[in-house]
Amino acid sequence: MVAKKRNVHVVVVPYPGQGHINPLLQFAKRLASKGVKATVATTKYTVNSIVAPNVTVEPISDGFDEAGFAQAKNVDLFLNSFRSNGSKTLSRLIEKFEHSDFPVTCVVYDSFLPWALEVAKRHGAFGAAFFTNSAAVCSIFCRIHHGSLRLPVKMEDLPLLIPGLPPLNCSDLPSFIRLPESYPAYLAMKLSQFSNVEKADWMFANTFQALESEVVKELYEMFPAKLIGPVVPSAYLDGRISGDKGYGANLWKPLSEECMKWLESKPSRSVVYISFGSMVSLTAEQTQELAQGLEESGKKFLWVLRESEHSKLPKGFADSVKDKGLITTWCNQLELLAHEAVGCFVTHCGWNSTLEGLSLGVPMVGVPQWADQLTDAKFVEDVWKVGVRAKEEEGGVVRKQEIIKCVKTVMEGETSEEIRKNAAKWKDLAREAVGEGGSSDKNIDEFVKYLKMSLFCDR
Repeated sequence: MVAKKRNVHVVVVPYPGQGHINPLLQFAKRLASKGVKATVATTKYTVNSIVAPNVTVEPISDGFDEAGFAQAKNVDLFLNSFRSNGSKTLSRLIEKFEHSDFPVTCVVYDSFLPWALEVAKRHGAFGAAFFTNSAAVCSIFCRIHHGSLRLPVKMEDLPLLIPGLPPLNCSDLPSFIRLPESYPAYLAMKLSQFSNVEKADWMFANTFQALESEVVKELYEMFPAKLIGPVVPSAYLDGRISGDKGYGANLWKPLSEECMKWLESKPSRSVVYISFGSMVSLTAEQTQELAQGLEESGKKFLWVLRESEHSKLPKGFADSVKDKGLITTWCNQLELLAHEAVGCFVTHCGWNSTLEGLSLGVPMVGVPQWADQLTDAKFVEDVWKVGVRAKEEEGGVVRKQEIIKCVKTVMEGETSEEIRKNAAKWKDLAREAVGEGGSSDKNIDEFVKYLKMSLFCDR
């Protein structure tokens, strides 16, 4: 019997942070480009920040509609409220479409929000978990969930040997694992990703086959995710989505015009670009060491530093470096990384930034601060060999001499040539993965085809 439903409709539910909204919104755009109706269901606080062609944006509630997490001020309180209010409002959203031309076929949910799967199933929709970390990080937490890796990790058990991953020392482990008692709410959230994932119809990971083939091969039985990355705007990869030059979600106002104008006058590969993402806040001591390192490196630099962090800079710093450095509060990172003047990316190694650096072929200096950034930095230096990781002193601070050394390693001499060659290789492989017939493109096509076929089957 042919079902009446003829239109595939996927509702995408991101965790309401910039680093989660971006990849899930980009995935929604990719689905829309393949003929799927795509709706992003995001919190009322973030809904007005999202504008993307061919993607509908609908509000759901986390219970803190005025300012989200900043209003809640407590991780447990926010997550419990989001589960309760999000479940109800997502359910109402699905009901709203029930008798339209576009009833909801599938809910693709951020793996941080496992309750969304329960909502999807209650309404007879498919559910797909979307993991925003690397496969390597998923491997670590998946093994903890299954009991094959136990916490706390003891010093005598190091380096940690996990199939498919390089040996991991203490400094390479996510901070939730190194110091589980320090981040109980975050550790619980990371592990909750796997609480009901076996009931999901699909699992997606924002990575690609060539990048993490060894990790995925060893993990597949426990974690049979389809790799659909890098989930980066199409203009910087395959170019198949017209005009797709940005994610379309800005919780902060970018100042790209100022940045681009400044870069125009700089020679090719001469500029160090520094950004620690939307969440990392460096200590005053670390900010000053980084500032002095940049100044003394002799390199031109463009530093994206949130306004709230400017007070941590050395007194008079902005004036003293104005001839060779630009400090701005926010920008379109992809535009900067794609600019020929940029020769080095000093990054916290958040997964989105790491993927963007890889996709644009920019050599990196990793200065990871916490969470999964530490593991990402290990892969940047030792596995993909597209950069170096700055070594910190015992107190956790990277000194200016180390910053200077790392920047020069990546931008000068024989080592820099090897790093640039590797960066160019991964850029090509990233494009190949999302290009027509590439490994990630095939996985997305398979998903879309399955959903379209399901419309003609009774479930």
